[in-house]
Amino acid sequence: MKTILRGLGTATPPLYVTQEEAYYCLSTQFALKPTELTLYRRILLDGKIKGRYLGMETKEDAQDMDMDRLLARFIKFGRSTAVAAARKALAEADVKPADIRGLIVNTCTGYLCPGFSSYIAEELGLSTSIRFLDLMGMGCGAAIPNLEAATGMLTRNGEGPVLSVAVEICSATIYPSHEPELVVSNSIFGDGAAAAVLDIVPDNGPNGLARIVDFTSGLFPQYREDLRYRTEGGRLRNCLDKRVPVIGARTATEVSSRLLAKHGLSRKDIDWWAVHPGGTVVLEQVAKKMELSDNALRFSYNVFENYGNMSSPSVLFVLRDILDNGRPQPGQKGMLIAFGAGFSAFAALIEFESD
Repeated sequence: MKTILRGLGTATPPLYVTQEEAYYCLSTQFALKPTELTLYRRILLDGKIKGRYLGMETKEDAQDMDMDRLLARFIKFGRSTAVAAARKALAEADVKPADIRGLIVNTCTGYLCPGFSSYIAEELGLSTSIRFLDLMGMGCGAAIPNLEAATGMLTRNGEGPVLSVAVEICSATIYPSHEPELVVSNSIFGDGAAAAVLDIVPDNGPNGLARIVDFTSGLFPQYREDLRYRTEGGRLRNCLDKRVPVIGARTATEVSSRLLAKHGLSRKDIDWWAVHPGGTVVLEQVAKKMELSDNALRFSYNVFENYGNMSSPSVLFVLRDILDNGRPQPGQKGMLIAFGAGFSAFAALIEFESD
């Protein structure tokens, strides 16, 4: 038996804000120190991101720091964006909601009990007998362990398909303050969702977009304080140290090298790289540490340029771009790499198939 990716969908909230618009909003509506203004100008006006999609009704909502309304935005736009991505994945997989046997959802940008699984199941009309799981607090890397959990669910029960959803409304965690790390966070994070339909079929069964080969992960608590959320004044506050690009590259290299060695492969055997687009410096450090060309990471750069860092869905946006514009050939191998809070790092090995 093999586990295949049958469908992959991505979605964003409807509000699109250019970086120029974001700079005007921040510089006119917030009391900024000169050093802050300079940093905002450098990132927003001179950086690589063109614009971001935000879970807001209007740009002015960025001024609203009321915790209840922030959570309401997280629920409203997280729910609608996740469902939109799921519908796209189901359509590509040619799977009806009633056929779904499992649902796994991850998020880290808000807290819900019950989790988004309840809302997504209700919106899609999923069966009340599905197996389901909500993953919380895993940060930007969570889409890959989500896929691993979905693969485990399929393997254990031998019954699919399973719907895997990564959704983040990072704009619900905007935190106006003078620290450079928060200026960076407010300037690069966007909102989005990605959904994958995974299924288990006989080895000689129908092909999907790709075959899921294997996963690996790494947990590095010595770097925990370098990248995490903490609650401050009742709101989530991003902690983002300047060492993150180097740490991300180091941990990504370790987990991906371990996975390649397990399967007797080298980096030269990987035709397509889907690396979490955490930022241009992050990607530069990954390329340097792993000896990859900018061209190898072009799809990651493209997602960062057009969406910013959406946290956990980002790596699946990169995979979607590879499928649409890279057009991988059957038998070619791909590697998904993501890292995030904890400090954590994850990798997935896939082999592309034909429909």
